[in-house]
Amino acid sequence: MELSMILWAGFLLGIKHAIEPDHVIAVSTIASRSKSLFRSSLAGVFWGIGHTATLVVVGLILILLKGNIPEKWALSLEFTVGIMLVYLGLTNIGKAARAVQSKHVHEQKEMPYVKSVLIGLVHGLAGSAAMVLLTMSTVSTVWEGALYILIFGLGTVLGMLLFTTVIGLPFVLTLEKLSVNRALSILTGAISTAFGFFYMYNLGITEGLFRLWLN
Repeated sequence: MELSMILWAGFLLGIKHAIEPDHVIAVSTIASRSKSLFRSSLAGVFWGIGHTATLVVVGLILILLKGNIPEKWALSLEFTVGIMLVYLGLTNIGKAARAVQSKHVHEQKEMPYVKSVLIGLVHGLAGSAAMVLLTMSTVSTVWEGALYILIFGLGTVLGMLLFTTVIGLPFVLTLEKLSVNRALSILTGAISTAFGFFYMYNLGITEGLFRLWLN
């Protein structure tokens, strides 16, 4: 019963984890390129799969080795998320700005699901240090740790599935309204770019990553 409650808590934490700002913003740029609500939802699922895969692999390795990721490396991995957000944002803005007709927009809105997986992998890698600490403080054996991370991952998949379904609605509904759709895509890209720079500044200056790099 105790383990089942722990796993249930992990599942709920996974759902909550899926809607953290950097995750939400990254997946919004994915959803903005989908031509249908189904594809938008699938993008969230594939993000969750990539995210979970990294957590399972890295998490289990660290648990088995009874190790952790040094602060410098943990923050550096987080920093890559900021770089990725800026890249996704600028890409969205560029494609939306170059779109001049409805058909062209539709063609450019496609985003291979492999990219969704890769984005999830980056997020998972960046959050692996915190995941290991959470897991090791929650369960007592390796198999329980593996199960906990998997259940946590299922929560993130469900959370992203629900979120991308909701966030994809305005983009799908405005597919035939070029100016509105393009404005939404540019806005999404601008938010992703701005947050990415803020994310890197916070890690580099506030959290002291740049100082760690110089030491």
